[in-house]
Amino acid sequence: MSTTACTSTTVWKPLEGVRIADFSVLFPGPFATTLLADLGADVVKIEAPTGDPGRAMLPELFQATGRNKRSVVLDLKSPQDRAQIAAIAAWADIVIEGFRPGVADRLGIGFEQLQAFNAKLVYCSLSGYGQDGPWKDRPGHDLNYLAAGGALGHSAMYGRLPGRSSVPLGDICGGALAATSILAALRERDRSGAPARLDLSVFEATLYCAALRHGTTGAGDTGLFPGNDIYAARDGVQVTLALVEDHFWRAFQQLLGHELPALRDARFDTMHGRRQHGSELAPLLEQLLASRSAREWAALFAGSDIPFEICVSPAQAARSEHVRARGRLVERAGQTFVPFPVTVDGRARPTVRAAAPGVGEHTTAFLGALRPA
Repeated sequence: MSTTACTSTTVWKPLEGVRIADFSVLFPGPFATTLLADLGADVVKIEAPTGDPGRAMLPELFQATGRNKRSVVLDLKSPQDRAQIAAIAAWADIVIEGFRPGVADRLGIGFEQLQAFNAKLVYCSLSGYGQDGPWKDRPGHDLNYLAAGGALGHSAMYGRLPGRSSVPLGDICGGALAATSILAALRERDRSGAPARLDLSVFEATLYCAALRHGTTGAGDTGLFPGNDIYAARDGVQVTLALVEDHFWRAFQQLLGHELPALRDARFDTMHGRRQHGSELAPLLEQLLASRSAREWAALFAGSDIPFEICVSPAQAARSEHVRARGRLVERAGQTFVPFPVTVDGRARPTVRAAAPGVGEHTTAFLGALRPA
């Protein structure tokens, strides 16, 4: 499969030469360093002898977030292996860790400990609830952070209880903000020479994103838009409509108002009216969408100015004609990946240079090439 639809063979690698020691596991930290690795950074994943637990827990996720990285095994509880830390700190521009507060210090990889070997280090701690505060030692996973951060406080479907996505949105928010902050700190360091210690929590990243939508006072209008929802088609397949703006609603009325005259009610003519009378409109739309199969709806809406999509799996999405036409897949070591999804100046977009490494695959070569600190 092609990695790009453009003609240039120059791959965009803006972070080439940036060196990252990644001590994080599972998803938020590894996702952050995957973003940076995709953009050309040299990411060395420091793993325990047993490997990142994500290798066994979520193999597909590990393969995706392990790509473009090297794996080095160190037992941070072993004095012999901890002796390598000084050279790794001196080598790195960036260090990221994802332990609970205090654990990195006990393992000998805390900020002050590593800064002694590298005065210009950008150091990112990405934890559940942050390095201080009454919640700092709480255990948690994505679902907990979404709940505590307000992301599950409002339903995304009209008239139904809040639910969750299969995509770990809190972890993604935390990882994306970590990568953004690391790049900002790296830019500042390059100008001033000063180190940076970043304290980011997945909980606060979730709150940050939830507050963008709903605010923090409770006084804002957080109501949903009837017609912007997920519906069950006649064949049980889930489909989506996004009839938010009035011009989309008018197009929908013109196409289907004759089938269900109640949709032509003047109360629904404006966005404000549809929201005010959502309890009447929502069941009408559910009734209508249940009258055809998903494929029939797709055929009917094709070419219309009506936002409609069928809910599919990532595997189905990856096989779509649009993804194929834009060359958004790449194969490495018999696996299919979705590379970093940005093209710059017509150059070949960032690609997957290598599949996820085996545990400790690069230990001997990497440690052998390090200079003593």
